[in-house]
Amino acid sequence: MYDINFYMKTHSLVERMERGEEVPMDEVVASFEAQRSEYPVVYNIETTNACNMRCRMCPRTTRMDRKITFLENEFYEGVINQLKPHSDELWSEWEDFCLNTYGIGKDSAPSENHFFLHIIPKVIQLHGYGDPLLDKNLGNVIKMLSKYNLESYFSCNPANINVEKTVEMMESGLSYLKYSFESTDDEEFKQIRGNAANFTQAYEKALEIIDIKERSGFDTTIIITMIDVNKEDQKEEFQRLRDAFADKNVYIYLKSEDQQWYREDDTLKVYLEKRDRDLPTGDQHGTNAIHWLEICKHPWMSMTIKSDGFISTCMEDYNNEIILGDANVDSLYDIWNGDEYNKFRSDHFNLTPCIKCTEECDMPLVGKFYRNQDKQFKAVSGK
Repeated sequence: MYDINFYMKTHSLVERMERGEEVPMDEVVASFEAQRSEYPVVYNIETTNACNMRCRMCPRTTRMDRKITFLENEFYEGVINQLKPHSDELWSEWEDFCLNTYGIGKDSAPSENHFFLHIIPKVIQLHGYGDPLLDKNLGNVIKMLSKYNLESYFSCNPANINVEKTVEMMESGLSYLKYSFESTDDEEFKQIRGNAANFTQAYEKALEIIDIKERSGFDTTIIITMIDVNKEDQKEEFQRLRDAFADKNVYIYLKSEDQQWYREDDTLKVYLEKRDRDLPTGDQHGTNAIHWLEICKHPWMSMTIKSDGFISTCMEDYNNEIILGDANVDSLYDIWNGDEYNKFRSDHFNLTPCIKCTEECDMPLVGKFYRNQDKQFKAVSGK
């Protein structure tokens, strides 16, 4: 989930900045703080950072060195009861906003932007840098979320599909389940995802899950996606995937590659040159995804819980380099309104050097609008 009220209320101000209007920093700071919810909205809970895949586009494969951890049921019980879903009235306002602002309505065709606008804002995402299917507590987590009327979603590697466990999760109320296929060729799939990947076997398992879902009448939406990894025949490859699921009741779309600075191929230099242009937003990111083109709003509209219970900047912080609190000890409310989070928000305005946000992350920061001004924002006290 993310705070759709904050997103809507600050959108016109951000648009003014993107059009080149010199909006005083103090005005933006005051607006962001005024519209920020007093109560945190959780974007995702990383149930585990364990994974048996070796995906070439994932930093977990070559960069992550934090130890493997799993969250326990006791932790979930203490955290989930601090969350609440968006009201029906607010969600209706949001749907109108998405249609009027982006031309993407709730019934528009599946796409990465439809997914970001109409699914992600209302679900608790249960993955991060691990595969939730490796977590023995996953079914219980979904039951807890359902108890509090919170929708659940996770993405997993289709090679890990366990039919019995998947049925248990759908019975528990799982809202959305995503399988990612980066090729319809077995050998190429292995090259991208590692030796544990195999399209033919994973495809057959996915079909079995889809068939069980339809016969049993489960409400779970099955999502099929392919990450655009910049192959020469990417469009043709995605069409082959669409054809494979053509007669199935699935939500399918092509997804832009997250954090493209991870690349180590010959497109990296060109990409980095585009990313580091002075433009705060725009097509310098090599993506059409709203999430990666607009300024980062996460410090004001969402919170991420990692598999050790620590609160990090967002799910992109694979090594927990910026820790903002410990949900094993403190309430989400106290962390969200505490000094560390408040400083982190000021860091986004000041472009304070930090590994993920100002040096590596693809998302433009609000401070880029003020990069040529001799001005610093001093953090205000939390609410």
